[in-house]
Amino acid sequence: MKTMSDSIAVKLSASVSSVIALVCLTWWLSYNPTARLATHIPGMDNRPTESEASKLRAAEADQVRIGEFLETYASTQPPALRGEWPRFRGSKFNNISTEPVRLASTWSEQGPKQLWSVALGEGHAAPAVADGRVYVLDYDEQNKGDALRCFSLADGSELWRRWYRVRVKRNHGYSRTIPAVADGYVVTIGPRCHVMCVDVESAELKWGIDLEKELGTETPLWYTGQCPLIDDSIAVIASGGNALLLGVELATGTIAWQTPNPKGYQMSHSSVMPATLFGKRMYIYCAKGGIVGVSAEEVDRGELLWESPLWNPSVMAPSPVILPDGRIFVTGGYGAGSALLQVTEKNGGYAVDELMKYKPDGGMASEQQTPIFYQNHFFAILPKDAGVLRKQLVCYASDDITTPVWTSGTTNRFGLGPYLIADGKMFVLDDDGVLTMLEVSTTAFKPLAQAKVMDGTDAWGPMALAGGRLLLRDAHKMICLDISAPSS
Repeated sequence: MKTMSDSIAVKLSASVSSVIALVCLTWWLSYNPTARLATHIPGMDNRPTESEASKLRAAEADQVRIGEFLETYASTQPPALRGEWPRFRGSKFNNISTEPVRLASTWSEQGPKQLWSVALGEGHAAPAVADGRVYVLDYDEQNKGDALRCFSLADGSELWRRWYRVRVKRNHGYSRTIPAVADGYVVTIGPRCHVMCVDVESAELKWGIDLEKELGTETPLWYTGQCPLIDDSIAVIASGGNALLLGVELATGTIAWQTPNPKGYQMSHSSVMPATLFGKRMYIYCAKGGIVGVSAEEVDRGELLWESPLWNPSVMAPSPVILPDGRIFVTGGYGAGSALLQVTEKNGGYAVDELMKYKPDGGMASEQQTPIFYQNHFFAILPKDAGVLRKQLVCYASDDITTPVWTSGTTNRFGLGPYLIADGKMFVLDDDGVLTMLEVSTTAFKPLAQAKVMDGTDAWGPMALAGGRLLLRDAHKMICLDISAPSS
């Protein structure tokens, strides 16, 4: 028989249980299981937070003395070997060599002869070649500094290095850019947007500019990927920040002109490409915010001619490819796909229209390397989000970039590797250091030879070719191969 106290206890217990259930239900409805999860953004791996980066910049801004140190290693000048590759994408900005050098059409099982190799700091910065010298903007992990290193093309011996201390947190490596060499100067851009100009022979420092400190540049996600351009004794830099583009006199370091940036375009990983549209020379750049055309003519150099937000992916590394009749092909990774834009003359100025836009699995695209336009066809490696054709080398006709003329097939995938064309042949390096040579064909994939030439990983840095010598790099090493045809 229940007593009154038992009944009260039961009621009290039920009330407490109800309160606890109500509290639990309220907590469960308001709980967000993803609240502590960080959004993954491509390129942010190991990257400091914005507040950390700001503190780092503020603490080190006055400590970076661009080009402060010089080390020399050889007293003799290197032999002036034939051939040059003086900038990103070569002499003609198209990754096509026009040197009259015959290249071998086949290799032994071991591949082409390696002439020399040198160790580099972790990164993807590739070389420029001029007058028998090889220039690489390396990152010295031990001394914590950007180092412009000069080697002999003949034997790989280091001639000198001009460097300066700057702390860079590892983010898929450190270095990424290619120097520009012209008029007796070499110009570099370091990972943290430090521009340096050096005499090619004496290694004398001419000038330096801290783009972050002096122009308000915001360093891109993967640090600076833009390669400098030298045009008519002027270094052309797409800084973003206070100036969209600027031109710096090579001899003096004086800023000759600046393009206003009222819309606040930021620096991307893409590089500035020179072009002539409708008889007018201009610089074309895919900024973070849109694509722009800036005058390269002496009379109005630096003037913004046109701009368009039609192409503005969040991450962009390939440079624009300039086609005939004012068309521009642009592409990027991480779902950006590609687009074909049309620039036209209109009412005394210029207009930009979007002809076509393609998803990464629905047309020609590239994640990191800039496609080659050759014989009215595109050659590229498709990105990892291109569906069944991912990471394959492909060829598309310029009037139909939805259906490939040919692909390399599922057994020949190349990752993010670089490629170039020379002597009717195409050379492609995959992520793991396997080099493939094929006949340049607009009808079929025609491989000629293949060899494992590097043992490292992440062989992403663009190639350079000078006088039959092919320069390649992976994450930690640069090698020089003799791919010339045997002399008769």
